[in-house]
Amino acid sequence: MFAHQFRSDLARFWRNPQSRYFTLLMPIVFLVIFATIFKGHTVADGRRITITTFYVPGIMALGIISATFVNLTQTIVTQRENGEFKRLRGTPLPASIVIGSRAVVGVVVAVAMSALLLVIGKLVYDVRIPQSTMLGLVVSVVLGAGAFSCVAFAISTRISSAEAAAPAINITVLPLYFISGVFVPESQIPKLLRNIATVFPIRHLAQALRATIIQTHGSGIRVTDLLVVLAWGVAGLLVAARTFQWSPRGD
Repeated sequence: MFAHQFRSDLARFWRNPQSRYFTLLMPIVFLVIFATIFKGHTVADGRRITITTFYVPGIMALGIISATFVNLTQTIVTQRENGEFKRLRGTPLPASIVIGSRAVVGVVVAVAMSALLLVIGKLVYDVRIPQSTMLGLVVSVVLGAGAFSCVAFAISTRISSAEAAAPAINITVLPLYFISGVFVPESQIPKLLRNIATVFPIRHLAQALRATIIQTHGSGIRVTDLLVVLAWGVAGLLVAARTFQWSPRGD
């Protein structure tokens, strides 16, 4: 049953041009724009790196969040408000499969997006593909995708209509991208904004991913950063378990 539902959800994602563009193409566009405009070197984690080496893991974090939190939240709210969840609730299909399938689709797309960005970074911008730190990269991508999927289910309960989903999500994540070191090196971000970003998982996911690209030894696992991301995921899962809605708000 899970495999059947997963194939259905994945096919629906791929057949939706809007989902394909914003989830798969947009991170690539961002990477090309930033790598074309900004040249030279910057400092990250005490190491001097090329600006493209800085942007590949940063845009990778954006891609993961786009595939899970952004896309999944909009999908959940839309399917809830058009009555699809309510109809599914009346079938023998368990709720865990309905929710789990959508979350796994987000994780699969995030992993594929991360691999694609890494390959583009290597072939076009000569960014190092990690070998010894590959374990840390895989753990960071999968954990980040899973955590942001859980947060998406939690946030979706606070959005009342499908029309409000995109503005609500963008006003949440766009400022955090800038103050979390995704678009701008942390050395150029005021301390107050860096302290604010520390509370949220975007900064920690970006740092965990960047460490696997910059470091050349060890597993590349940033335990503290990943624990913060995991904590947000667990909190999102608990909130979603208590507040998830199956029926449209008008019912």
